[in-house]
Amino acid sequence: MTTKLTLTINDEVIRIAKKYARIKEKSLSSLVENYLKSLATTVEKKPSLSPEIMKLKGKLKLPRNFDYKKELAEAIYKSTK
Repeated sequence: MTTKLTLTINDEVIRIAKKYARIKEKSLSSLVENYLKSLATTVEKKPSLSPEIMKLKGKLKLPRNFDYKKELAEAIYKSTK
């Protein structure tokens, strides 16, 4: 079963999306539907953690304001020097 859906999207985004759909020989509707399906499956899937990782859960105490993205970025930057 299919249902019609009305979306409000920026004109420029629509123009680019239509061009992309034309290049890929797909309809804009199918691109949107596939994207929404990919979001739905991502939300439904819970990442599975190995037993080794599960044993580590709660072992590390970090400050409340710990910014793992910042720390990761700095570690990656240092490793490339």
